Amino acid sequence: MKAALVLETGKVLMGESYGATGEAFGEVVFNTGMTGYQEVLTDPSYSGQMVCMTYPLIGNYGINRIDDQSEKVQVQGFIVKEAARNPSHWQMEKNLSRTLAQAGVVGIKGIDTRALTRLIREHGVLRGVITTDIEHLSELIPRVKAWLVPAEVVAKVSTSDIYTLPAARSEKDSFHVVVLDFGIKKNILHAMQESGFRLTVVPHNTSAEQILDLLPDGVFLSNGPGDPKSVEVGIKTIQELMGERPIFGICLGHQLLSLALGGDTYKMKFGHRGGNQPVQDLLSKRVTITSQNHGYAIAEESLDQTPLYVTHRNLNDQSVEGVKHRQLPVFSVQYHPEAGPGPSESLYLFEEFAQLMQEWRGQLAT
Repeated sequence: MKAALVLETGKVLMGESYGATGEAFGEVVFNTGMTGYQEVLTDPSYSGQMVCMTYPLIGNYGINRIDDQSEKVQVQGFIVKEAARNPSHWQMEKNLSRTLAQAGVVGIKGIDTRALTRLIREHGVLRGVITTDIEHLSELIPRVKAWLVPAEVVAKVSTSDIYTLPAARSEKDSFHVVVLDFGIKKNILHAMQESGFRLTVVPHNTSAEQILDLLPDGVFLSNGPGDPKSVEVGIKTIQELMGERPIFGICLGHQLLSLALGGDTYKMKFGHRGGNQPVQDLLSKRVTITSQNHGYAIAEESLDQTPLYVTHRNLNDQSVEGVKHRQLPVFSVQYHPEAGPGPSESLYLFEEFAQLMQEWRGQLAT
């Protein structure tokens, strides 16, 4: 079946239907990963977006139940150049097309994803619609232009219930961490468990008082989708937690932390999405290759009037990748330390968080 991707610029890219039929609106972004399409599909940070994979062949190892990052497919739509016809892997349970169809996600294959990526790099992130109704394409352009990114996207992907996860090693030596869930990935939770953290995961709108009543050793601010300035309840909670416990934030949590302390954020032209972003630790001068998924960043000049200073920088575009508080045990990074494209060179950040919690315990004991 024929399908089309219609962009707000009026550009129409023709291809074939892949997954569910119908139409789907969203922000069209690109991801440069050569693998990891299942993680991309199920990452809550992609809620409201249609993802174009720049690697030309997608789906060649199928889908399994192990690598899902949430309970469902989160993307609005999926765009590939070539879909593997005969995927093969010993853990494979179904193919990508069936997964998209079962999730009701409209996809398109057979388009020039390189040309689409160049369009996004030239114009910035574009709104678009994938449709299998190709008879009335011109009528879709004004609808695409009128489409707005959902404002309550974090509320859509955050947990609605509090739940706990044990540490992967002895509970006696573990730290209790409250995770403020703005759309967290399962791999992040697993990495923290492996680091010796007992986790209590709470909804995005949990108050500071409720969090402190759980008696944590530290608070973790998770990744998530959308404009950080729209997460007002999270910003307020972080402000009230400041100085009460050690805090570590990543991705959206990194941006919210800066907003809570008086900084500012901006929407990037096309963001960072993929597993090949070079980031330098400004203190050690060490460079790591990181996995990232974000369309907003901290405005560095806005940090001058805050207690934060820059600790990490992206070597591609010099954007802020990490900040730290000058007096309090509070820090954050823009990238995903658990994702491991290095493959594990960023896990030291969890060790740093553990050290801050150990020092905090020591202060309480004196």
